[in-house]
Amino acid sequence: MMNILVINAGSSSLKYQLFDMENDTVPARGLFERIGIDGRVKHKAEGREDYVADIPLPGHAAAVRALLDLLTGKDHGVLKSVADITAVGHRVVHGGEQFSSSALITDDVLAAIESVVPLAPLHNPPNLVGINACREVMGESIPHVAVFDTAFHQSMPKRAFLYAVPYEYYTENQVRRYGFHGTSHRYVSGRAAQMLGKPVSELKIVTCHLGNGSSIAAVDGGRSADTSMGMTPLEGVPMGTRSGSIDPAIIAYLCSARGMTVDQVTDALNKKSGMLGVSGVSPDFRDLYAAAADGNDRAQLALDMFAYSVRKQTGALAAAMGGIDVLVFTAGVGENNSTMRASVCEGLEFMGVSVDGEKNRAARGEADISAAGARVRVLVVPTDEELVIARDTRDLI
Repeated sequence: MMNILVINAGSSSLKYQLFDMENDTVPARGLFERIGIDGRVKHKAEGREDYVADIPLPGHAAAVRALLDLLTGKDHGVLKSVADITAVGHRVVHGGEQFSSSALITDDVLAAIESVVPLAPLHNPPNLVGINACREVMGESIPHVAVFDTAFHQSMPKRAFLYAVPYEYYTENQVRRYGFHGTSHRYVSGRAAQMLGKPVSELKIVTCHLGNGSSIAAVDGGRSADTSMGMTPLEGVPMGTRSGSIDPAIIAYLCSARGMTVDQVTDALNKKSGMLGVSGVSPDFRDLYAAAADGNDRAQLALDMFAYSVRKQTGALAAAMGGIDVLVFTAGVGENNSTMRASVCEGLEFMGVSVDGEKNRAARGEADISAAGARVRVLVVPTDEELVIARDTRDLI
């Protein structure tokens, strides 16, 4: 039996899933939150009652210890001992240019992850904290693997990943497009090919990962050719609270016109913009649709802007590949919001995209929502980034 524990550590949280790799099932999953504040755990295990409790969590190591106690305990556990965990896979947001695939974690790999912290200051530090906490508590006998959000996009050519700024900004400061959500784009493009019964190497696929954070990718023959997010997850289409791409001169203008600092503008672009900034209502698409139905014009405008931007980016990425065979929707909005899927596809008929309205509205889970005879297949594919992490971990060990 091979059991892979998948960890996604945030600044005050730790999500986990335990995979039985014999059949890709998940015997246990859960979330530790409010780490370093007070502490709370939500744990689900096969054949056991759900467990929710407030527990003291002074740090991530305490969360890992509590996790191992839950996984092996008689009341909520699914393992006999910690030794039944074969390996641990960790989500790491940024791998810079050093990693084009997942990597077995060593001291050198940790140093490389540390070196790109300036490129992902909000994400890589908690990822590192999670890795170090697991290694500290579980010891050196259990292997650990890092799976990078950026790795899939390392196949982009220079013409796609470079910005038109002085070249030494790239060579000396690593200023370039990295792209994110790579694990999701890799999974759904591969799964889409399986659904169609075709090798992914023969397909041109645009994958739309649409949620509170959104990115679009051109997957040409199974490799990322381009993507909407850039050096940071701020670039691209507008998102829940992120502006997406803007004229960079706006930053200097706001500093002058509103007396803001660069940090204040950056904070506004990341946390107060996007759907929230335009609508003034919420970053949540469900709230926006409810407000729009009640006649809120700004909520409707935010939804229209989002659909337009995704549609425009889809056309651009299809052009980057010289064509498109498949359009895939995934993540929270992409998987669950038939109205947004229809809005994105409206106007893409010129390149062969056409959606069957009834199939689209009825879609639950994996679905082909293409209209009969449509040249481009339109699929809904629920993403499973944790499964990718578990499989990469298994393969590496």
